[in-house]
Amino acid sequence: MKMILLRKFRVLILMVFLIACSMHIMIDLLPKLERHGNSGCSCSHTPSEEPQSWGKQGWPNKHTLRILQDFSNEPSSNVSSHSLERIPVPGDKTQALRRLEHLGQRGDRKRPFIQDATVAKNMPVKGSRLSALYDHPLYKRSPPPLTDEDTLFNVNTDIRFDPKAAEDQAWNTEGNMDEFSPTGELTADSYPNWLRFHIGINRYELYSRHNPVIDALLKDLVTQRITSVAMKSGGTQLKLIMTFQNYGQALFKPMKQTREQETPPDFFYFSDFERHNAEIAAFHLDKILDFRRVPPVAGRLVNMTKEIRDVTRDKKLWRTFFISPANNVCFYGECSYYCSTEHALCGKPDQIEGSLAAFLPDLALAKRKTWRNPWRRSYHKRKKAEWEVDPDYCEEVKQTPPYDSGTRLLDIMDMTVFDFLMGNMDRHHYETFEKFGNETFIIHLDNGRGFGKHSHDEISILVPLTQCCRVRKSTHLRLQLLAKEEYKLSMLMAESLVRDRLSPILIQPHLDAMDRRLRQVLNVLSECIEKEGYSYVVEDDLQGHQGTDHGHTGPRRR
Repeated sequence: MKMILLRKFRVLILMVFLIACSMHIMIDLLPKLERHGNSGCSCSHTPSEEPQSWGKQGWPNKHTLRILQDFSNEPSSNVSSHSLERIPVPGDKTQALRRLEHLGQRGDRKRPFIQDATVAKNMPVKGSRLSALYDHPLYKRSPPPLTDEDTLFNVNTDIRFDPKAAEDQAWNTEGNMDEFSPTGELTADSYPNWLRFHIGINRYELYSRHNPVIDALLKDLVTQRITSVAMKSGGTQLKLIMTFQNYGQALFKPMKQTREQETPPDFFYFSDFERHNAEIAAFHLDKILDFRRVPPVAGRLVNMTKEIRDVTRDKKLWRTFFISPANNVCFYGECSYYCSTEHALCGKPDQIEGSLAAFLPDLALAKRKTWRNPWRRSYHKRKKAEWEVDPDYCEEVKQTPPYDSGTRLLDIMDMTVFDFLMGNMDRHHYETFEKFGNETFIIHLDNGRGFGKHSHDEISILVPLTQCCRVRKSTHLRLQLLAKEEYKLSMLMAESLVRDRLSPILIQPHLDAMDRRLRQVLNVLSECIEKEGYSYVVEDDLQGHQGTDHGHTGPRRR
């Protein structure tokens, strides 16, 4: 009897062991089966799907949930009510199929113009406001004839790009033989759009007004396949460097706030969030002001699993991924501010908005010089900068190179107007291309802390303008033009921003705030003209050759 019970017990133990082994095998195979079944859609995977490339890279091949399980008390801090579509109910096959078809076609077609009704209602009967603006004589001026010293690159000697030497020849276009010159060498027109953008940079502008390469580059930022991701070193908040299949690169800033959120009143300017929609809006504002000093920026909905986690070889970044209690994919990276589990960036379930700013040429090819902004803030909780306590501070600046000659001081005034319209207080440094010396434009980089408060106008941003009372005539006339009803700045911005994939980029209060701030800028200039005289305040850059606004001008004395 005892022997029979012992045998039955052994058989029972063996069966339990076999069942346990079978369950483990099924658990390990389930993600692979799901991935195989859903391979036709880039968005229909679960957060627990096993990374496709880690095994090839020699990384630990363990179940993702076991590795990444962690918890965040802000699982939905980055969910936007504007552009993230609702996830369909599993049983609703019709809605799911429509969503998959919609997402599958997003990379091949332009987003329809579906902005607020106010845009259509205020649109001119004949054509668009933007078209009318760019047809205005103020937006027709061309730069001087360019010499080799005025272009950043000489295409014949500085630029070499051969896609045949690359592993993946599907770069930029389909690689048609017609793109090659009869000699077998690539022509400049066949270069990828990011390289053509670099070639077009000159002493006077980052890109020309109607350069078709810019629209093509914006499309590339949204549709090009992401091949690798790494964290950008330096900076206070998380930024990612993304590389595309055509070897272009862009700086990715993920969404941290919804459109409706404002900067908390108790936040210092140096601890404010960097907003992805501010980077996008800054590019469009810079273009409407006709500065063209912001590199192209586009919004993109990124799959955090397939387009970040699975393609990164940055282990420090990879280790910060986890699954939230709401079953969303989250990560936080490494940086000075807001890089912790409590401030994690979470998808829904793994889709996250972000801005992608096209890279400028590599520093090894085109060196840039970094300048301290004369009106830099103290970046201290209690101390004030010199310009905040000395009303005659500008007189000292005007006697200091490079502000004592040339157009650099006028460039600072342009940048001041640009920052005030956005509400950006974080302009501590700026950059120029070293090749062009002091006679060139200021690059308007890093605009993520703009558009933080639509209910408050930070007048201190205008201090350079109120102290110096200087402005270009072309800038002054354009500002007056944008204050008119038929060229209203807020309406132009709304029309321009609707072209972005993440539209709407700004809520209406931010657009209205720009109109209000524009009137304040014009009031400051009117007071300056009344006090100092028109000829002292307004620098005439419209005389002589059209576009020769980079001539040598000395500082004016009272």
